[in-house]
Amino acid sequence: MQEEVKSGATAVGKYHSHSIPLDMEDIERDWDKPIADAGIAAKASVIVRVGMLDLGAGTGSFRVREMMHRIAYPLNVHVRADVNLTDIQATCTDGKGRITEVVNLPTTGVNTERIWLLEHFADWFSVNLGTGSMYHRETKVSAGLMQHLDMRDASQVSADMAKRLREERHHARVAERAAVEDYEAALASHGTASGGGEVNETVIDALVKADGRGDAASEQAEQLDLPRGRERAGGGKLAQPERGITVRDVHKRLDMIERRKPLYSPALSGLASACACASFVFLLGGAPYDMVGAFVGAGLGQWLRRRLFAHHLNQFFVTFVCVAVAAFACVGTLRLIGLFNPLALQHDTAYIGAMLFVIPGFPLITGGLDMAKIDFPSGVQRVMYVLCIILMATLAGWMIASLVHLNPQGFESPNLNPWVNGALRALFAFIGVWGFSMMFNSPQRMCLVAATIGMITDTLRLELVDYGLAPEAGAFIGAMLAGLLASAWRSAVRHGMLLPHLGYPRICLTVPSIVIMVPGMYMYQAMFHLGQFETLLALDWAFRAFMVIICLPIGLAMARVITDKSWRYDV
Repeated sequence: MQEEVKSGATAVGKYHSHSIPLDMEDIERDWDKPIADAGIAAKASVIVRVGMLDLGAGTGSFRVREMMHRIAYPLNVHVRADVNLTDIQATCTDGKGRITEVVNLPTTGVNTERIWLLEHFADWFSVNLGTGSMYHRETKVSAGLMQHLDMRDASQVSADMAKRLREERHHARVAERAAVEDYEAALASHGTASGGGEVNETVIDALVKADGRGDAASEQAEQLDLPRGRERAGGGKLAQPERGITVRDVHKRLDMIERRKPLYSPALSGLASACACASFVFLLGGAPYDMVGAFVGAGLGQWLRRRLFAHHLNQFFVTFVCVAVAAFACVGTLRLIGLFNPLALQHDTAYIGAMLFVIPGFPLITGGLDMAKIDFPSGVQRVMYVLCIILMATLAGWMIASLVHLNPQGFESPNLNPWVNGALRALFAFIGVWGFSMMFNSPQRMCLVAATIGMITDTLRLELVDYGLAPEAGAFIGAMLAGLLASAWRSAVRHGMLLPHLGYPRICLTVPSIVIMVPGMYMYQAMFHLGQFETLLALDWAFRAFMVIICLPIGLAMARVITDKSWRYDV
């Protein structure tokens, strides 16, 4: 209750700690005014904040601009934004006033749950301001989700809302059929009154009864869209809101989206990382001992990374330390196993798999997509950020290899039956993508959808490469297929072929499904040979990695061009 009475300026100031402040007096004056009637400062505070939250969740600049435009459109505001890796400069005008805001985030990260929630927020926002749904077909699911942001498992909330909606529609159809049957039965048994042509009293009773059933069904359906605190008025009807959503209402929901805790604890995130990297090692051709070493090293490294990030430590420092710990843990595990089975000591490459949890897949892919949209400043910044993370990770791995005298030569694929090998590839591709999705803070339903797409695309890619296709072409085909499947899934949800709560942003499905295609071993081999001053070998591995890496965002961009008009044409 104390938080409710805080002034608008104080509340807005919380999230402006990294920005040039807006006119706080104007925002405070409009704090309890309907957002549609507020001044340009209050409207801009919402538009830019949504963009800031989307950018901080790891999505690309093209999507941040799209989201800001989605929020600005129902407010009759025009926005022009320059979006980079960690900053936004946006100018908003409503024809009567103009304001420019600059936001600088202290760091970047990935949070797919937030990206998904912001889509539902945009639908809730636009529907409340009188415009149609922009992302999801069932607006009541978005409205219900925005009323329950305090629930830890928002995915389950959306599923429950979708289930209730289906039940209410079923009850409405049953009531409608019963009404028609009552009406027809009344006509058949009693006919019409003689002489005057008026309907018999029994028929009238049937119509009244049917109308009552329809009202009850409609009333139940309306409950799905109830804001919290809204109560029934007399006569059983629902009281209508006295005014539209206020600036306070909007920022309150944005507060709840921003302050949501991660879905998974550091220990559970470490387990997901362990499963993902062990699966990654198998797909690279590793043996069971390699997978065990990678499982232990990656799990411990991700757990430590989450713990260190909680203290807001520098990303590059954390990356170096966690990769070193992961490599040491992997090597130590294999040395311990080697006391009982000396064969484990021969697996010098396993520690590379233990490092793969730090692969910056989201900025790598979104950087490529930004450049595909001719947004080179943002794209180049993201690619440089990726190179810095990779440099710190591979440098730490090379130093550990030098200390313990490792000489990785690559994985030797186990000699398995082709059908068994294909089945295992599908299984471990599913587990790997599921693990990476959890690391990106995806809800479990989103993880399973992404894992299914990754299972199909990565298994196909590996099988094609086995049949002689170039790895670069395989990466392109796999990424394009992932993009097409994600678009088909989203389209199926929007057209009612799948349940409405399963409509997830494409970027949240495609990136986890193709992260497992990123050639982490190629990049490490390039750094290892560079550290040994074997320049030609270093360049060879570096160019192999480069060719695969550029094919991944190109494949996704091609899928977007095929399925999305806004990507197909330059307008």
